Amino acid sequence: MKKCSWLVILLLSTFFLNACKSDETETEEDLDLAENYDTFQPFNLAPFDIPANLMLPGPTANIGASLKPEVKYKEGGFKWDVSVGPNFSLHIEDWGANQNLVADHKEKLKELEMYEIVFLVDKPDLVIYQSKLKVSGAPNAPENVGFPHEAYHVYGEKTINDITYEFRSPDGGYEKRYIELMAKTIQSIKENQQ
Repeated sequence: MKKCSWLVILLLSTFFLNACKSDETETEEDLDLAENYDTFQPFNLAPFDIPANLMLPGPTANIGASLKPEVKYKEGGFKWDVSVGPNFSLHIEDWGANQNLVADHKEKLKELEMYEIVFLVDKPDLVIYQSKLKVSGAPNAPENVGFPHEAYHVYGEKTINDITYEFRSPDGGYEKRYIELMAKTIQSIKENQQ
């Protein structure tokens, strides 16, 4: 009987320890942002009026990517959307001489009262964060009331030919593994040499 009790206690302890671990906050170490671009392909933005190159996920990145990246852009405009399949869409916007876009974006995130924002990467030119919808119900409702919504986002800025560009994921966010790829793409941006 004692052996059975100890086994039950051990199993319950393991269960509770694992449950506690799932609530731990993620950090930058939990992300794969290494400059390993084996599954990426080079892409030149110059034909779309941005004098830069970047690396985009290729067909071997295992994200349902198409073979050819698609750029939506109006000639003479200042907004671009670069897509590689249904799970990778990076918005680019020309902000001219404006700088400190990441700092301004972080300030705007503080105003979102419905979301809890957790920064996983917090650099002057790049942030990766998780947004969690704050769910609440009646005062006597169980803690797990409602439908929790969490998404990951990336937001970066790069200066190319003295023009500051915003690079960001869509407002709805994505799963973490797609955001990692978008962050690696932003990190890979290099101004074209003339």
